[in-house]
Amino acid sequence: MSGTRSIFEEVTDAFDDTVPPQGGLIDRGRRDSRGAIRIWLCIIFALVAVMILVGGLTRLTDSGLSITEWKPVTGAVPPLTATDWQVEFDKYRQIPEYQLQNKGMSMAEFKVIFWWEWGHRQLGRVIGLVWALGFVYFLIRRQIPVGWTPRLLLLGALGGLQGAVGWWMVSSGLTGTMLDVASYRLATHLGLAFVIFGFLSWFILLLGRPERDLMQSRRLREAKLFSMGTGLMHFAFLQILLGALVAGIDAGRTYNDWPLMAGQFFPPLAFDMIPAWRNFFENAGLVQFMHRLAGYGLMLFGVVVWLRARKSPNSRTRYWFNAIFAVLLLQMTLGVMTVLYAAPWQLAIGHQFGAIVLWVLILRSRFAAQYPQVDRIQGA
Repeated sequence: MSGTRSIFEEVTDAFDDTVPPQGGLIDRGRRDSRGAIRIWLCIIFALVAVMILVGGLTRLTDSGLSITEWKPVTGAVPPLTATDWQVEFDKYRQIPEYQLQNKGMSMAEFKVIFWWEWGHRQLGRVIGLVWALGFVYFLIRRQIPVGWTPRLLLLGALGGLQGAVGWWMVSSGLTGTMLDVASYRLATHLGLAFVIFGFLSWFILLLGRPERDLMQSRRLREAKLFSMGTGLMHFAFLQILLGALVAGIDAGRTYNDWPLMAGQFFPPLAFDMIPAWRNFFENAGLVQFMHRLAGYGLMLFGVVVWLRARKSPNSRTRYWFNAIFAVLLLQMTLGVMTVLYAAPWQLAIGHQFGAIVLWVLILRSRFAAQYPQVDRIQGA
């Protein structure tokens, strides 16, 4: 214990200027782990982005039904012998896609679509492994920041659910007369991928700034702009789901005129399926019409949000909403070109990549409105 000091003793007499000031108690002891966890999530973020693109290419190459069983562990090992390949090929020849569409396919042709689907599933396994190893590592070392364990567990749970939804999707094309997977199941699968991608984006943004900084900047949040950004996010998500429906039934390869469809505003035979609800999922004309109409609405609403964002006092916030507007224009152009050229895989996958970029930019802009970084006066 220190001795009794006089009340007239100078404070500076007891001050040791060799000891650095202690601050940032909110982040104390967790500062290094926040950066490491952010890097780990960035790796998963990149893998999920690649996964979405590989999934799109798997769909465009009609490869998704080439593996007819779900083996989460043993399926990681591909066929290694001629006998193994023949067993896999024989299984594929039992499903409707082969019998009604690909009858007479050679072994060499089968191997091409098999490797696409195997690569897609293998990438899913890699993502799961990267998440599990990282989570266990940070948990054992007690480096997970306070309140972050449920968030990181949520990512793992959603990843596991995505695997199950993927098989639920594939199984819809293995029986009956289906030549492809059910479009609504494909939309569910892609939608969940974007949900996971969204959580990853938001968590990475949160970890990119200290907690004390987030708490301070939240007091300056632009509530109206954040709300409009949230609406734009929901609208974009709806458009992504409609795009999945288009891809699921190859609707982009029909009605290849624009701005009309078969020479008229509303496509012919839009409700020729019975029962009527099937048309909203399986009628190429109606599904493409809904995707077009939602695209116009998204563009218009994006302009409204952009005009509102221009009034923001923060240059960084304006920057991110400007980026949204630019990508919206590019994405709409890509969509029109994809239709006019009957959805070649290069344009189709470019359009899907544009959706990924737009999704991330919307989330980044919402974050900028929620946690604005105030412009500093030069030299202050």
